[in-house]
Amino acid sequence: MKASEGRVGRVFVIRLEDGDIIPECIERFAEAKKISVGQVIMIGGVGEGQVVVGPRRSNEIPPEPMLVPVDGAHELMGVGVVAPDRTGKPILHMHASLGRSGKATTGCLRPGVSTWTVVEVIIFEILGTGAVRDLDEKTHFELLQIGETSKSAQGLIAPSVQKRFRRNRKKIR
Repeated sequence: MKASEGRVGRVFVIRLEDGDIIPECIERFAEAKKISVGQVIMIGGVGEGQVVVGPRRSNEIPPEPMLVPVDGAHELMGVGVVAPDRTGKPILHMHASLGRSGKATTGCLRPGVSTWTVVEVIIFEILGTGAVRDLDEKTHFELLQIGETSKSAQGLIAPSVQKRFRRNRKKIR
């Protein structure tokens, strides 16, 4: 396990409107407000898109995702983490539970999920963690990296992100 201690910075309350696309609009907002790392919580409704509900075969690496379409309005409750990739671009990793007509689907929201009527979002900015997303060659996931072993320490991350990365880190064993 690796961990990094930070502190809560700004808190944003956002209302997504009908047709707004998740995660794109959250990532654009984070970029505009210069949010490097944050916790994202959302509730509301989604109307279409896709959700990853696991790997097709559990023992296959890299995994082939099982995609389930979101057809029609669904209730949504989700939580995620926004963190920069190695270029400094905010990337949102969001898992959510979606419900409709007594049935639930839980998984990772994929780009292109659209808001149905309204989604309410809270973003808690987390300062001083130095966390970044980096492509894991084995899984092909953009994994959250913390500590000096990430590629940012090897000069592959934007200097402004590296500076944040070096602050307040510690490894837990």
